[in-house]
Amino acid sequence: MKKILIIDDEEWLRELVQLALRQKGLEVIEARDGSEGIETARKELPDLILCDINMGKVNGYLTLSALRNEAPTAAIPFILMTGLADNTTMRHGMELGADDFLPKPFTTDALYAAVDARLKKSQTTRDQAERNLAHLRDHINLTMPQEIRAPLNDILSNAERLANPAALKPSEIAGMGRKIDETGQRLERLIENFLTYAQLELVAADPKNISALRVGQTLHPARLIEKQAVARAAGSGRSGDVLFELADIPVPLVEEYLGKIVDELTRNAFKFSKPGTLVQVTLAETPNSVTLSVSDQGCGFSPEQSARISSYMPFDRKMREEQGLGLGLTIAKRLVELHGGTMVITSEEEIGSVVSARFPKARAD
Repeated sequence: MKKILIIDDEEWLRELVQLALRQKGLEVIEARDGSEGIETARKELPDLILCDINMGKVNGYLTLSALRNEAPTAAIPFILMTGLADNTTMRHGMELGADDFLPKPFTTDALYAAVDARLKKSQTTRDQAERNLAHLRDHINLTMPQEIRAPLNDILSNAERLANPAALKPSEIAGMGRKIDETGQRLERLIENFLTYAQLELVAADPKNISALRVGQTLHPARLIEKQAVARAAGSGRSGDVLFELADIPVPLVEEYLGKIVDELTRNAFKFSKPGTLVQVTLAETPNSVTLSVSDQGCGFSPEQSARISSYMPFDRKMREEQGLGLGLTIAKRLVELHGGTMVITSEEEIGSVVSARFPKARAD
């Protein structure tokens, strides 16, 4: 049963709305003012909130703002009720995150229409998330065993040969040890990326999780970006091939996720470009956005390959088997999108690529 919270300082209106919604089979809870409404929403986590604007002390705007700034309540659909539904009032409410307006006085039919529309939209979002999770489960069930088998077989075959060291030269033993270590690290990264991707899809399945994800930010990202990219360059044997142009401006995601995006974008750039060519990392701002870009002078992607990054699919599998799943860019793209941004790939085959993650500007606290 869906739970509706009504916040209004007029008892007679609360009673009328409550009676009407209960006739529709909805559970209704009440709050007499904004302060009580905020506490009730935190405790009950309703499926929808109906809130009057004009209340003493904590009005509807303050109530909405408070709930939107807390992760557990940030994604709850919120309808403002007001007798002054002019353009200024509605625009201010929408800027604070209101989902709809219900002008007073309203009829029972208008109340039902507003509530049904918000609940249906919320259900549609949940249904889409369930389909995405089903799609993820299918991919994991079909693909993960195959992807694990290749490096695991490599490790096992080398370990089997090492079980009889008397028949091997010291150089052969050392080579097999290095191969096991290298393949083991590749397998570890493969599993970590599977788990990361699955975790992100679970986050995407619930709007409340997305809202919680977007609370964090990195105030001074330049040092983190440079450190992560330098480490990736060293790990790729390309320490002298990285160039930076970084504006130290706030980015609307936590350091862990920013570092992951930088790692995946630079890893990709070094893999698909030749030693001695530059990989450039930039962070720049526009009036409404912050953009992290990584460019290389490598083999580039075809339009078809770029499009496939948006789904769980590797590309040029036979030619680039050593690159693994190709999940890295997909994970980076998912992280960008979950934080309200977009990732754009500009590429020409045999010329190079620019991968840009564009975010809305971090909020001013």
